Amino acid sequence: MNSQKKYKYTINDLILLLSILLLLIGLSACKKEEKVKTVIRPVLIQQVKIQENWQQATYAGEVKARYKMALGFRIGGKIVERFIEVGDVVAPGTLLARLDMEDSILQFMEAEGALAATTAEKKKAELDLKRYTKLYKDKMISASEHLRFSNSLDIAKARVTQAKAHLEVTRNQSDYTHLYADKGGVVTALEMEVGQVVVAGQTVVNLALPEEKEVVIAVAESRLAEIRHADEIKVSLWIAPKHYYPGRIREISPGADPVTRTYRVRISLLEIDDKVQLGMTTTVFIIQKKEGRVVELPLTALFQKGGKPAVWIYSPDTSKVHLQAVTILEYQYDSVLIQSGLKNGQIVVTAGVHKLYPGQYVRLFKRQQQ
Repeated sequence: MNSQKKYKYTINDLILLLSILLLLIGLSACKKEEKVKTVIRPVLIQQVKIQENWQQATYAGEVKARYKMALGFRIGGKIVERFIEVGDVVAPGTLLARLDMEDSILQFMEAEGALAATTAEKKKAELDLKRYTKLYKDKMISASEHLRFSNSLDIAKARVTQAKAHLEVTRNQSDYTHLYADKGGVVTALEMEVGQVVVAGQTVVNLALPEEKEVVIAVAESRLAEIRHADEIKVSLWIAPKHYYPGRIREISPGADPVTRTYRVRISLLEIDDKVQLGMTTTVFIIQKKEGRVVELPLTALFQKGGKPAVWIYSPDTSKVHLQAVTILEYQYDSVLIQSGLKNGQIVVTAGVHKLYPGQYVRLFKRQQQ
């Protein structure tokens, strides 16, 4: 009986035990609440720097040769050999392709035979004139007869001259069966295949001359004014984005592309090195100075206060933030230009702005603390 009484509890005891448990749960919740309230959010910051209003637009471009050559055979015929491929770099005098020479050889042999025949006729006319001149002096023939043989010699000489010229033409045509590069360059296109019959003057090879390179971009009609009035143009290669080459507008196409409705703009590169190769992709920066002074911030720094733009200002003394209204001049690709509302040297939060409230404690990311 005594052992059974030892484990019996009264209702008051149970109520007291339950009250203690509820009290402990409440204290635990308060501690958790306090921990949430004291969370310090990490942020990224940027110091305000008021500067001249240099506005910049970027375009993707391609490096191309300013000068190109369209090469073709000077006579017609069947292509029997091709010695190049697209992308090959050729030196001046490089053999590019060859036509079938059979017809040219036959024409050359015919011209040689014609020259030999006319040369023989000329020798015969010279001998006849020499003999009949002696007879004319001896008054054995009339003057008209002597004149006839003299004219025959003149005709024979003219035929020899004609035959020589024809032979030279056929010799040149034999040479024209071989297509050579007049200047060194890069083969950009081939419009021929072995076995193809081409006519005289037909383009079969496109050659880009690398002496002078330029960058070609496509510009919308609404942006042509800023292109024409650019104060500075810089070009960087995608393989070397931190190196800039100065440029100058050389040509703006007078008409728009019928498909894209954009205008082709050619930009001459004023200073280049061996890194700039034909076909490379570039970024072109069109820079123009406008009135006033601005602050450039990333788009992630913007916040809304009552439907109006604002930014969070960080105070390094208190590690707190407060909201500052600003006036926006222009939105750019990944940044925004602030016209007013900020002072030089202020520190603006640029990341994490949508989870802040006035007077909140914040801390900097480790990479900004170093």
